[in-house]
Amino acid sequence: MKLLFVTCLEDFKADVIKIFHEAHVKVFSFMETTGVKDERDTNLLDDWFGNKNGEFRSLILFSFTSNETANEAMRLIKLYNETDGNRFPIRAFIMTVEQSNYLP
Repeated sequence: MKLLFVTCLEDFKADVIKIFHEAHVKVFSFMETTGVKDERDTNLLDDWFGNKNGEFRSLILFSFTSNETANEAMRLIKLYNETDGNRFPIRAFIMTVEQSNYLP
């Protein structure tokens, strides 16, 4: 069993759900979160407007699933990022679940 963990901007929720559907991820959860990207310049004289920190409405989506399903979702996410060319790519991680009382 694997834990498929995905982060994205809230704007891409429908895209990730479509990818999950295509990869046969049948059960998943998501949480709203705030992503922060620190783009401050190290030279304060070059930073005329002070703080450039960007906060973004983001999501965390996750599913406990089979190795095959997680790998297919990862393949589709990589393809999406390559073809979309977005400045804010979908991030995905696959982690091994050592023990569980749940079988997908």
